[in-house]
Amino acid sequence: MIFTRAIPLFFLALGFAFPASAQVYKCADANGKVSYTNARSATKGCEPLTNEQAVSTVSMRPASSPASFPKVSSDAQKERDNARRQVLQNELATEEAELEEARKALTGQEAVRHGDEKNYQKKLDRLQPFKEDVERRERNIEALNKEISGLR
Repeated sequence: MIFTRAIPLFFLALGFAFPASAQVYKCADANGKVSYTNARSATKGCEPLTNEQAVSTVSMRPASSPASFPKVSSDAQKERDNARRQVLQNELATEEAELEEARKALTGQEAVRHGDEKNYQKKLDRLQPFKEDVERRERNIEALNKEISGLR
């Protein structure tokens, strides 16, 4: 009885053991541009590749800008980078000052206990927005520092 169930399962497992392979075709258009496909519908005039053929990879070279593409002088770019750095540093200073205020507000709220907060969870719920404000400002400062460090 066990063998009658095991035999079909064996052949099913055997079918999955061998990898499926698809025929790949090398196609060249009228301009000589080469492309590869495994779609049979697009293989008119294409030659099939053999499984024994070696596979190699080719790295792409970066695309060059067209001659009409606007260029920025290095002095103008340095000026832009300096202006961006100044804006980011101003934002960082503002965010650091607001972080200090948020920390003071949190510390002040932690010291207060309202009469209706007999349950400690109520106090935690009241403090949560202050904690989230501090955490948000810390994340903003971290992001600004990362952005500033990435400038040239």
